[in-house]
Amino acid sequence: MKTKQVKKCYFCANNLEVDYKDTRTLRKFVNFFMKILPGSRTGVCAWHQRKLSEAIKRSRVMALLAATHK
Repeated sequence: MKTKQVKKCYFCANNLEVDYKDTRTLRKFVNFFMKILPGSRTGVCAWHQRKLSEAIKRSRVMALLAATHK
């Protein structure tokens, strides 16, 4: 039986801040349909998940990140 591997928060591990202008990093946390992935799937801590969702939404408003995949 395998034990569940705990994922470390990407932002805590790399000592990074969430920024809405950094679209390359934000793309790692959305799926093909441009939906925000949950923290349980990405391993991001709750504090950074809230900041991340806010940054993705801001990036969509500023048209830096697409709202849909088409």
